Amino acid sequence: MFYDLNVFKTAYAMATHAGQRQAIVARNMANADTPGYQPRDIEAFQKAFENSGREVAMTATRHGHLHGGTGPQPWPEFEVDPSGDPNGNGVSLEEEMLKAVEVRRQHNGALAIYKSSMNILRASLGRS
Repeated sequence: MFYDLNVFKTAYAMATHAGQRQAIVARNMANADTPGYQPRDIEAFQKAFENSGREVAMTATRHGHLHGGTGPQPWPEFEVDPSGDPNGNGVSLEEEMLKAVEVRRQHNGALAIYKSSMNILRASLGRS
């Protein structure tokens, strides 16, 4: 009865997107001094789901997770335009820090949606 609620699927998708983007931001920051490294990113969550025909299935991140095998990430990465650093590195730590803050806000939003939905379900069952 409660296993197929879209609000939980959306909260999961938001959290998964935030996790993948945080990993990309961390990799960009770790390679800030690597000559020739070009920063990568993924499209914003809202933009990814504006297309009504696009569905993203849950993806296993390790063997045995979600009773399935590992697969590609649902949001493809792309290179960000380089900033023109003399060593060919396009990473701007300031921009990556701002992205990290944005990702944290997105993840906190996903958790808030999940917690709020759980509270509504508990209240409807008479368990506060």
